[in-house]
Amino acid sequence: MINRTIAPEIKDATEFNLQLKPYEKFTLDNGVEVYAINAGAQDVLQLEMVFYAGNSYESANAVAAVTNHMLKNGTSTKTAFQINEHFEYYGSHCNRNCSNEVASLSLHTLNKHLNVLLPVMREMISDSVFPEDELATYKQICKQKLSVSLQKCDFVANRLIDAYVFGEAHPYGKVITAADYDAITTDQLKQHFNKYYLNGKCIIFVAGLLPKDIFQQLNKNFGSLSLNKQQIILPPHGILPAKEKKYRIQNDANGVQGAIRMARPFPTRHHPDYMKTMVLNALFGGFFGSRLMSNIREEKGYTYGIHSYIQNHIQDSAWLISTEAGKDVCEATVEEVYKEMKLLREELIDEEELSLVRNYLIGSILGDLDGPFHIIGRWKNIILNDLDEKYFYDSVTAIKTVSAEELQALSEKYLRAEDFYELIVI
Repeated sequence: MINRTIAPEIKDATEFNLQLKPYEKFTLDNGVEVYAINAGAQDVLQLEMVFYAGNSYESANAVAAVTNHMLKNGTSTKTAFQINEHFEYYGSHCNRNCSNEVASLSLHTLNKHLNVLLPVMREMISDSVFPEDELATYKQICKQKLSVSLQKCDFVANRLIDAYVFGEAHPYGKVITAADYDAITTDQLKQHFNKYYLNGKCIIFVAGLLPKDIFQQLNKNFGSLSLNKQQIILPPHGILPAKEKKYRIQNDANGVQGAIRMARPFPTRHHPDYMKTMVLNALFGGFFGSRLMSNIREEKGYTYGIHSYIQNHIQDSAWLISTEAGKDVCEATVEEVYKEMKLLREELIDEEELSLVRNYLIGSILGDLDGPFHIIGRWKNIILNDLDEKYFYDSVTAIKTVSAEELQALSEKYLRAEDFYELIVI
């Protein structure tokens, strides 16, 4: 019997031996790969169909995102209302998402309803018709949202900093306008759909307390589709960054605060510096106890929060610092960011601070391994980035073993003011 008068032993997160639960892999009759995590205590599951159909493949601005959204807006036998009502009747949630390289169709449901929901998902990815009236309505909604968002400094800053770092011709730097939405036609959507969904490349990720016949159900509904029959080649996109490094944009004359973004190009997960730089980023501005938070929020009181992060893109990436501050202290905030970079370049991190960051990062990974949905999410990132299980364990090792000297060397390499694009939108 547990003696509750004695406190349990406290262990650092770094003392835990983290294990990533392996997936089961199936291949449907048409070559579609299925990655499955069978775990959990509740009769629920998450299914995600990932298509190589993101912004990088589109023929015109916003075509990929609009095509993805309208998968739920009507087939030859069902209206948008009927599709939505079907999923709601069974207490399930079907969603769409479009990013730079991939687009997805996902389902969260009780596993007992899978047999009546999968046929509708099949219909959505094989028989979407993109009704003109639905497209007109959605285009109007998008333009209204854009009009409202463009009044917000943080939205404008997010658009512009990506355009500066990658270039407006790059998928990551595209700036969508109302005219882009007006120019979209149903023919463009159908062409994108036919090439990248109906005849595209697909990977399926499924997790939860899976039914015993999960593979049979997936194969029955999706194994006969014309997926994975052709090679989907990612169009080449070169980085053409802006020539200037400093920008000040007036967006709202009556606003009381400005949006600050500072960014520089950075290697992807495949680069040998990536894993150890994640530790440096956490120390610099990646969690609530970071250098930037301690200085700019706690000591100076310039902002409610400031964060730095590595953008997790597949082709290219960037290191970005993001915050909002009062108009009168925006310039001072930028200077304090550079001061913290300088300190990291010139002074070794003490062991106590490094230990705190190690434990935070390992603790975050522990949270990411809590439950089948989180586990499959981590596997999804590994697989889509063309990595393997070794990447996970190498990342944990890097967190536990990176030295103060190595972090200082990385700071000298990557945290230099002259390499950063600097933007303030007021």
